[in-house]
Amino acid sequence: MVERHVDVISLNELADKQLEEARKANSGRSGHTVFGGHEHSLRQTLLALAAGHGLDEHASPGEATLQVLRGRVRLQAQQGSAELSAGDYILIPLERHSLEVLEDSVILLTVVPGTREATG
Repeated sequence: MVERHVDVISLNELADKQLEEARKANSGRSGHTVFGGHEHSLRQTLLALAAGHGLDEHASPGEATLQVLRGRVRLQAQQGSAELSAGDYILIPLERHSLEVLEDSVILLTVVPGTREATG
């Protein structure tokens, strides 16, 4: 049997690096596309966010999920809000939403852009 090698990405190592960058950045965030781009439908981005920063209210680009790898965040949408911590996963509503960073955090954002129209 021939063993094939596949690319393995250490999300922990990537999180360490991106969190260091986020702490230095004026925006308080740093991101790295783990998978995706214009040639793919699915996009996965690791985002590191420093406490006190976040993502301002914005429209949903399509079906999306958020998984918290480290820290604590609050997702705010018209439907309500949810506080999430390491290990939590949520389907992002297809409406305008924002993300508040309660402590230094790293999230994995998965999006399939243009799959459904956002409301609001």
